[in-house]
Amino acid sequence: MVSLVSLFTDISSEMLYPIMPIYLKSIGFSVGLIGLLEGFALFTAGASKGYFGKLSDTTGKRMPFVRLGYFLSAISKPIMGLFIYPLWIFFARISDRLGKGIRSSARDAILSSETTPANKGKVFGFHQSFDTIGAAIGPVCALIYLYFFPGSYRTMFLLAFIPAMAGVFFTFLVKDKKNTKVAVKGKQGFFGFLKYWQVASSDYKKLVPALIFFALLNSSDTFLLLMMKNQGLSDTQLVLVYTFYNIIFAALAYPAGYLGDRFGLKWTFIIGCILFAIVYILFPFTYSIWIFGLLFLAYGMYAAATDGIARAWITNLSKEGQTATALGFYTSLASIGTMLASIIGGVLWDAVGPKATFLLPGIGTLVLVVYLLFVKIKNVTMV
Repeated sequence: MVSLVSLFTDISSEMLYPIMPIYLKSIGFSVGLIGLLEGFALFTAGASKGYFGKLSDTTGKRMPFVRLGYFLSAISKPIMGLFIYPLWIFFARISDRLGKGIRSSARDAILSSETTPANKGKVFGFHQSFDTIGAAIGPVCALIYLYFFPGSYRTMFLLAFIPAMAGVFFTFLVKDKKNTKVAVKGKQGFFGFLKYWQVASSDYKKLVPALIFFALLNSSDTFLLLMMKNQGLSDTQLVLVYTFYNIIFAALAYPAGYLGDRFGLKWTFIIGCILFAIVYILFPFTYSIWIFGLLFLAYGMYAAATDGIARAWITNLSKEGQTATALGFYTSLASIGTMLASIIGGVLWDAVGPKATFLLPGIGTLVLVVYLLFVKIKNVTMV
């Protein structure tokens, strides 16, 4: 049922995501300002994941955070369509990402509690598949809409509210477990989750800095969409390629999780990083929709091999009652990294050129691959 909630929410979000940068440019946003907006939105999601993840562990509750988070994301959609002033756009986008921050760690802790360490990859992969099926359906809906109503972006934000609220409805069909363990009691500050580092396992301390470094290289996918537009693709072609990416992501997320459980989460993640580097290094030199399609095929494979795998890996390196805190610690700092990456990406685009926005992350990821090849990190730490 949790996966079904994510499916409907992603239909809503991904109806808008491919056309978001085009819409923002149409109402006067520069590429640098779009990068700033995406950076702060990602930072909001990340910073709140740590706090609300630890709060979820502290209270032993999961679903109140899940419900509130999905509701905030839903209500942000019509706001962006009704109001075009920059401050309202910033408010709506940040509300959307705050909702993600409130719900994510609690939701992933629910997934973690439903399986064993040996099967984490498959469970997170299955959920990611549902998540990404919604992400594939959303752009198809956008594609059909834009075919009949080209350029009418604002109405799409109102239509996206419908599947978003359907996702909120399904959250009320999921109940908290009565035996949820409470690892930490008492009050906490907003950054209280940072204390988790003191009790984290040695394997966790080897893995998380590497993941945060990767986040510093991995800016918003908005720049991929802007580059395709910059290289001459039409709105329809752009949405079509992005839909293809989500289909690949959805189709491979579960098999990637299975391979992670079978052959090691570390090796699956490394393969994903290599694919990411290849895509980013080649992307600014591409002009053909067919080559973009091949690159997004590789990008979908990268996403399937890293997204759910990273979260499964982290939960395997934490105690049962601290999974939301462990996830929140990582996602908070990683989102700060992604915020900086998006801001830097926008500045590089405007000041140096689009190629710099892609080549720096591509080369940096190859450095990360070398680190992961030589450092010893277990798939499971018995703590």
